[in-house]
Amino acid sequence: MASESKKATILIVDDMPINIQVLAGGLKELYHIKIATNGEKALEICADVRPDLVLLDIMMPGMDGYEVLRQMKDNVRTMDIPVIFVTAKGEVEDETNGLNMGAVDYITKPFQLPVVLARIKTQLILKQRTELLERMVFIDGLTLIPNRRWFDDTLEKEWGRAIRNQTPLSLIMSDIDHFKMYNDNYGHAVGDDCLRAVAAQLDATLKRSSDFVARYGGEEFVFILPGLNNDEAAALAEKIRADVEALNIVHAYSPVSDHATLSMGVATLIPKKDSNSRMLIDMADTLLYKAKNEGRNRVKAMDTGKQ
Repeated sequence: MASESKKATILIVDDMPINIQVLAGGLKELYHIKIATNGEKALEICADVRPDLVLLDIMMPGMDGYEVLRQMKDNVRTMDIPVIFVTAKGEVEDETNGLNMGAVDYITKPFQLPVVLARIKTQLILKQRTELLERMVFIDGLTLIPNRRWFDDTLEKEWGRAIRNQTPLSLIMSDIDHFKMYNDNYGHAVGDDCLRAVAAQLDATLKRSSDFVARYGGEEFVFILPGLNNDEAAALAEKIRADVEALNIVHAYSPVSDHATLSMGVATLIPKKDSNSRMLIDMADTLLYKAKNEGRNRVKAMDTGKQ
């Protein structure tokens, strides 16, 4: 049996205690189990815990399983969590509807526990393989943080969500100061070590699950910060800058400091319909160059702080 730390997490969503008891009893030795008795609680757990798979009843009071799945697919944090419907609705059109909405499987009640276990195992294996392929496509091979492709994809998803919710979306563009001089004098192997160390620190500084950092290219890194206004994003940028400076990565050839430093530009918008996320990138990039022109090793945010 897998160790505790490697167990997958299964969320069981059902308003009937007997169904939860049977499923949880049969699964608890193999998986970590989370339980929700209504749709609202299920969505809360999915966004917070991000289970590896959800066993979801359709017929529940209030928010039914179809609506839970619809909202999961509409949220960038939960859209990729596989969902198996476990329900008494056994008509062909019910199963077709569930699968068309994005469920990965459909089990009718009364169910046989060995069948449920086999289907869960199959879906978890598929999920692991998918995640491995995604890592190969979307992870920067040097720094092991998301790459430009993943950034582009995430920005579009967060841009669309900010339009729907009319909430602020902040972006930080950052650049390691005088990195060419670092590479020229220390060599590219040491330069790669510097990039890896900086990337690890950037990733470690982010605490909210919704925050995102990627290698944008070369020595440039970019952050997506959903829901933060410009003052909040600028404060986080200053912490990031200070944390990297505290690494004390020697850079004797920098005109700015005797160790590696960051320049950062911070921009914020509440996106409007028919607008383009490129606007936010260009704003952050302009502010980054202002930070460089004003002496580097600093954060340059929007002058007004308004979204």
